[in-house]
Amino acid sequence: MSQRSKRVAAAALSIAIGAALAGCSLLPKEEPALAPPLVKPAKENYQTVKVQKGTITNAITQVASFESVHTEVAQFTGTGGRVEKILVRSGDQVKKGDPLVQLVMNDLDLQVKEQELALARAKYALRQQQGSHGDEDALKIAGLQVQVEQIKYDRLYSQYSNKFLKSEMEGQVVFVEDLKPGDYVDTYQTLVVVADPTQLQLSARVDSADRVKGVDVGFPVEVTINDGGKQTALKGKVVQTPSSAPQTLNKDLAERYSKTLYISVDKLPDNVEIGTMADIKIITEQKDNVLKIPRSGLRSFMGRNFVRVLEDGNKLREIDVQPGISASTEVEIVQGLAEGDNVVLQ
Repeated sequence: MSQRSKRVAAAALSIAIGAALAGCSLLPKEEPALAPPLVKPAKENYQTVKVQKGTITNAITQVASFESVHTEVAQFTGTGGRVEKILVRSGDQVKKGDPLVQLVMNDLDLQVKEQELALARAKYALRQQQGSHGDEDALKIAGLQVQVEQIKYDRLYSQYSNKFLKSEMEGQVVFVEDLKPGDYVDTYQTLVVVADPTQLQLSARVDSADRVKGVDVGFPVEVTINDGGKQTALKGKVVQTPSSAPQTLNKDLAERYSKTLYISVDKLPDNVEIGTMADIKIITEQKDNVLKIPRSGLRSFMGRNFVRVLEDGNKLREIDVQPGISASTEVEIVQGLAEGDNVVLQ
């Protein structure tokens, strides 16, 4: 290559490099990236409560109702039949021997009257023979006829009486089966229940026997009766629990016993009657001067019982604890905490 050509090539290269540098200067300058703002972490607010000493009580509260200690279940025990009349209503007062239910007679009442007439005629004939001083055979025949008519009458009257269900005690009707004339009733079907209103006790039904498994016969009971805004406090005691109930072959009664507490109450007010409602409270456990916290402060996981304690204003520490009595809103802490510790609630 000649010197002239070399000079032309060098000049061209210089022009190209200058143009490239000039083009780069036309691009906007990239701004430096901004650093992220510093965010101050929010201070977490904990709801805490101090461990304190006091009395803790585990109690069963329940609504109960007054019922009679003595009741009679009225049933037909001979034969069943179709209903003619229901003679009582719930709330009626009855005496011993009063009819409660009448079955269809099918002319049995007329047959009894006819037989009563036959018996009266036989007795009249016997008196005539006795007064006439006739022969002994006629007198004997008249006497035997009276016996025959009496036996017929007694049997018919027994059938007639069996058409009536009668009360075996004086008291108040507390239950009447919903029956209509013509309905068929079986033997040993409960039709009417009569109760003695002068001797009352409280009956408290529970969902299951487990709820009252800590209650024994003789436990004291706090009873409160609300009457038009006026509260009357009474004392009672447990007289029967599901575990102490007597054995019975009656399935309905056995089911009732399995879920019922019975409580006797002394010195009942005059306004208490069958069906009166009352609130009861039975203390099953109680301790004084124990450490306790709200139940929401106790945590459990995989069989471990622990609490979270706030120390030095913002430091959390987990402490294993041993709980004791567990009441409705509080729990006793037997070991692990000291009075005044700040426990974090859930």
